[in-house]
Amino acid sequence: MAGRISKETVSQIYNQTDIVALIGETTKLERRSGNDWWGCCPFHHEKTASFHVDGDKRMFYCFSCHKSGNAVGFAMETQSLNYLEALQYLAKRSGITIQYEEGYGNNNEKYEYDDTKDRLIELYERTANMFNYFLLETQEGKEALDYLTKRGLTRETIEKFRLGYAPKNYKWLKQFLKSKNFSDEFLAQSKLFSKNYPDIAFFSDRVMFPIFNRHGQTVAFSGRILHSKDPKTDRKYMNTPEMIQYKKRETLFAFNFARNAIRTSKTIIFCEGNMDVIAYHQAGVENAVATCGTALTEDHLKMIKGLAETIILAFDSDDAGQEANKKSIYMCRRQGFTVKVLQLKGGKDASEILQNFGKENLTNQVANSILDSDYLLNRLGELYLLDTPEGKSKAAFEFFDYVDSLQSYSHKESSLDQLCQTLNLSPEAVRKDFQNRKQTKPQNTIQPVRQTNIQKVQNPKIQMNAEMRGILAVVCNLEKFSELQGKVSESDFKNPAAIELYNILKECYEENLLSLPIILDRCKNEELVPIITQAVSSNAYAVEDSKFVADFVKFLNKNKLESRISELQVLIRNFTICSEEDKEVLNTLLKDKMQLEAEKLQLEKEMRNNI
Repeated sequence: MAGRISKETVSQIYNQTDIVALIGETTKLERRSGNDWWGCCPFHHEKTASFHVDGDKRMFYCFSCHKSGNAVGFAMETQSLNYLEALQYLAKRSGITIQYEEGYGNNNEKYEYDDTKDRLIELYERTANMFNYFLLETQEGKEALDYLTKRGLTRETIEKFRLGYAPKNYKWLKQFLKSKNFSDEFLAQSKLFSKNYPDIAFFSDRVMFPIFNRHGQTVAFSGRILHSKDPKTDRKYMNTPEMIQYKKRETLFAFNFARNAIRTSKTIIFCEGNMDVIAYHQAGVENAVATCGTALTEDHLKMIKGLAETIILAFDSDDAGQEANKKSIYMCRRQGFTVKVLQLKGGKDASEILQNFGKENLTNQVANSILDSDYLLNRLGELYLLDTPEGKSKAAFEFFDYVDSLQSYSHKESSLDQLCQTLNLSPEAVRKDFQNRKQTKPQNTIQPVRQTNIQKVQNPKIQMNAEMRGILAVVCNLEKFSELQGKVSESDFKNPAAIELYNILKECYEENLLSLPIILDRCKNEELVPIITQAVSSNAYAVEDSKFVADFVKFLNKNKLESRISELQVLIRNFTICSEEDKEVLNTLLKDKMQLEAEKLQLEKEMRNNI
């Protein structure tokens, strides 16, 4: 259902929400008098309670960081919800049925509610239940079940995490969901099916790991392959892309199970993958979570503010894991957390240690995690020759980055003392280098690449690939957009920033408002603005070639063909023939692939002739 939430319902939600109980789930509160409650602020790190909750007035205020608000604001901040999602969440807690009406007041748009997210969650919940059924109750899922039990997982653990199996049959999921009254149009946007072949399920013959939101609802999947025909090309894991109900930067695997343990122990363990998390939980270490296909972010840390004081990093011991440790240490320290590092011994991961040595060994290793400063100092000995003056100098300056991330001056002092002892350097010399570190930092001996007349915009969120450079060239030569219009569409782009910029150009063109000021004004992504202005100002994208647009269109078409060919290759490789009808489908896929490859060859020939 979609519509505007009535003002009576909004008032009812505010009046019936027990704000003390709500906030008490995130941080421990103690009554001082009447209905006045105090605790440590969940929005910043502190050890002395300065956070006040007034149960009668239904509001909160922190005397240290000045964060304040009501129940809806608290739910929005602590659970990464928008205004309407927070209303819905609180209504459900209080057993309130949301009523809708045509609208009222001057802020109708504030109360507009779109139930697409709810329907997607319902869809994913039903799908997770069926995956779980196939795993536990069918002969077809027996091999997947054997795989999990051989990894040491018990039936109880499998049921707790609702693990599942996606069968080989590519048609069953579409037929099942349509029988539950989900339309073809809705299923097409669910990301559970092939984009170009909507009857073919995205996941097949894989062990399925449901990814839950903080309320325990399934919002995404991660599927591990069971049978790999070509280890070089087959993806070990396939994951649901980001959608309205699933944002990787705001999701932690098993956070719904770990939350109470985190609150009780004031400690959280960040692991590398889902199987590691499950192994910890089975061993009784229930404060373990993992990020979902992304590095640890400040949004993740925001989720645990007020719950945890100490973070244990349990990443892999390879180079990528070590680099992730270092970056995460700095970020966590800047947010005021105590940080430890877990270096597992006796196995490559927690799952292997649980399987080979049992629960006690794993829990003991967790208890023996070392402080981040000890970990980083030990790493310096692996990275630099500490018996040479140059090696000591480089090691000291690397450790200064850690000292910079610390919030306490006394902690900075003691860490510098620890560095002096490790490197056998005088405190005076180390402190002088630390104070003057920006001027005296040892230079890298590798020569930098010669700069062009354009300085690179330091923006990791926007990928400056060929798509982005092409659409930027159009922005810098707006008269060229009329040649592009009608020959490409939004679906021809993959880069999110290029998609946004193309849509802005198209809207402005159709409204006869195609000018640079209007384009900049319509950029929702503020990070696009400096990229555009720099490109225009530098004149780096001036186009004199009259065939520029035609070449750009061919480039986009070639990319689209390659993407479809790649998708077909995966479908064909994983295709299982169960009937005569399946043979016909496979033949159609093969013919489509040949046709696309022929089109690609012709396009490449045309592009070569234009050079």
